[in-house]
Amino acid sequence: MELFSLDQSKELDIIFLGRVAIDFNPAYSKELKEEFKPLEQVHFFEMFVGGSPANSALGVQKHGLKAGFFSCVSDDQFGDFVINFLSEKGVDTSHIVRAQQGEKLGLTFTEMRSKSESSILMYRNQAADLSLSVEHIDEEYIKKAKAILISGTALAESPSREAALKAVMLAKKNGVKLIFDIDYRAYNWKNQDEIGIYYAQVAKEADLIIGSREEFDLTEQFIQKGMSDEESAKYWFSQNATILVIKHGMKGSTAYTKDGKAYSIKPFPVEARKGFGGGDGYNAAFLSSLFKGEEMIVCLENGSAEAAMMVRSNNCSVDLPTTEELQAFIKEEKEQYGEMIARV
Repeated sequence: MELFSLDQSKELDIIFLGRVAIDFNPAYSKELKEEFKPLEQVHFFEMFVGGSPANSALGVQKHGLKAGFFSCVSDDQFGDFVINFLSEKGVDTSHIVRAQQGEKLGLTFTEMRSKSESSILMYRNQAADLSLSVEHIDEEYIKKAKAILISGTALAESPSREAALKAVMLAKKNGVKLIFDIDYRAYNWKNQDEIGIYYAQVAKEADLIIGSREEFDLTEQFIQKGMSDEESAKYWFSQNATILVIKHGMKGSTAYTKDGKAYSIKPFPVEARKGFGGGDGYNAAFLSSLFKGEEMIVCLENGSAEAAMMVRSNNCSVDLPTTEELQAFIKEEKEQYGEMIARV
């Protein structure tokens, strides 16, 4: 896409910066099934790699892109697990470092009470990913990438906050596209003022911003409160952005482009297993399609479809689809519900 031109000579497509974690989900396989129930009644769990930036990196790899990663993991067996898993799936792990002060990977225990009711229980005291530091940010590595994606969670604490801001500055210096996934997680932040300060700093430099309406409201709190989607697009286009993706949950999402166009998509209908993980799949398919030069409405449709596939899955990483699996799902949905099922 002309609005988001990329240097095709670079060996990495996207470097992701942010958290990687461990998900413990109620077991749901052919051998053992924990049906919908409160977390305290679950006896058997399955362990998966988690964390939105890590899942998105895995997802773009499934679609044929090459992903790199800046993060910090615990210096223990869990750290071994996530590095080995990411590496086996093709993600470049050369810039994932080990925590030196005993910090541990965040643990996520997921609760699935019904098709419409799910939640997560987080353990993120002294989280390893938030100990990523400025000395871990390698300019030569950033130069190898077409784009770098900053996850907003990385801005929640120091030293990760400064590491993310350094990566932003180096990306801008070297002509590397900057993607900002606002990725708000309330449990990481000490106060709301910090959210508005640091989100806005990164958003003002970003070429592409992805977030929910709530996340844009947090980002804009010291700029102008209560902006509409169209007003947000106009403002961020006056800064540096050329594409904005604003999500409205079950109402769908809209991409605004700097040439004055807007494209909207609705969710694909599926029977959900959980209410989380969809955003990771959305990012993976949307970004992969964008990097392959697809039309914006196709990027949105693929993102919406992969989000639907992931909310019906029992995990957020292993079941991320290949491009062929994604297209088969879209074909099946359109045959059942009509060609324009998701397009507005």
